[in-house]
Amino acid sequence: MARGNAPRDSYHLVGISFFILGLGTLLPWNFFITAIPYFQGRLAGTNSSAETLSSNHTSPTDSFNFNNWVTLLSQLPLLLFTLLNSFLYQCIPESVRILGSLLAILLLFALTAALVKVDLSPGLFFSITMASVWFINSFCAVLQGSLFGQLGTMPSTYSTLFLSGQGLAGIFAALAMLMSLATKLSVTGGVDAQASALGYFITPCVGILLSIVCYLSLPHLKFARYYLTKKLSQAPAQELETKAELLQADEKNGIPISPQQANPTLDLDPEKEPELELEEPQKPEKPSVFVVFQKIWLTALCLVLVFTVTLSVFPAITAMVTTSSNSPGKWSQFFNPICCFLLFNVMDWLGRSLTSYFLWPDEDSQLLPLLVCLRFLFVPLFMLCHVPQRAWLPIIFWQDAYFITFMLLFAISNGYLVSLTMCLAPRQVLPHEREVAGALMTFFLALGLSCGASLSFLFKALL
Repeated sequence: MARGNAPRDSYHLVGISFFILGLGTLLPWNFFITAIPYFQGRLAGTNSSAETLSSNHTSPTDSFNFNNWVTLLSQLPLLLFTLLNSFLYQCIPESVRILGSLLAILLLFALTAALVKVDLSPGLFFSITMASVWFINSFCAVLQGSLFGQLGTMPSTYSTLFLSGQGLAGIFAALAMLMSLATKLSVTGGVDAQASALGYFITPCVGILLSIVCYLSLPHLKFARYYLTKKLSQAPAQELETKAELLQADEKNGIPISPQQANPTLDLDPEKEPELELEEPQKPEKPSVFVVFQKIWLTALCLVLVFTVTLSVFPAITAMVTTSSNSPGKWSQFFNPICCFLLFNVMDWLGRSLTSYFLWPDEDSQLLPLLVCLRFLFVPLFMLCHVPQRAWLPIIFWQDAYFITFMLLFAISNGYLVSLTMCLAPRQVLPHEREVAGALMTFFLALGLSCGASLSFLFKALL
């Protein structure tokens, strides 16, 4: 059926649904890392869970290395399921993967919210939380890959909206934390403060519930049915062919967007999209993985190094930085949520958006590896900021302005360089090699995230 015969997306309901689904895939990770002060307070032995969310952000003693473990156990599932995706796609139906993952994430996050009301020993609380982090991010990895499989048959604008929803997840989590803190500061009494902490963790549950409703509504929308039913007549490898897009969707906290995807729009008229080539001519023989790797190895290495630097200090080190102000005012409580998490997510998104206006340096330039290596300077810069809990290194950058400046440059460079590497990689291979290149870049993305999370243990020990 020609694209001209496709139904319209009435009221943009399908676009809105995929935007919300994108938001739901990264809400759990972002809500976990943004609430690091809460978890550290519980692990420090604070009796009341209400007190931990509202406590002064002065980096309580992290005897469990929570920052490091939550980062590592959030990224390892991505690496694992990148390798297992082919098996999962062949053995488990798509609807089971998507709906089952959403329900599992909802139940596990409901458990996290319920623990706000339960006083547990630090060791037991740590074990339950780490198990939840591992399983939630495992299901998120499956969910993300499966949804990109569905988007493979849709006009590209819908991938844009999905990625934009993921990009907003970090900002949404930071704003939720700020609202929770503001609510606590505006009331008195432990019950209200505990309710504010509970409300923070219920928020992603509502987001996941909304994602479930959006997914279940898709088969009832004519526009979605028109495109999604085409998957039945396509090769089973359709989902695997979207791995090149999957690499654009994860970051610890950044979601790279290609030039065509960086500026989302609700102009979802399918007639403005070029016709999908559903009946392609016979493709050349499947390219060699080694041959493709030889073409993109430098770009892939740059991607690994960018994520390694980012995850080695964010959030493991940056979440420990506190304000140098001696007054115990409101700024001390809002400093980290604003200057660490909110600033990072906003500037990271801005960095990704820059690739919609220019791509510099290009794929033939040697400046890209240089720029990537220069980001290693952020590691000592953040380690020398105002982190009270330290044993070896001195504090050189006492003022808040130093940390804010470092975070601004750190975040915008992360977003731009990650987006740039993934825009350049497809341009370095032949058209029939892009599927293999996408799969390779997806693997190296996950490898970089895991390497960074692992290095965070070393850097924290050197403080």
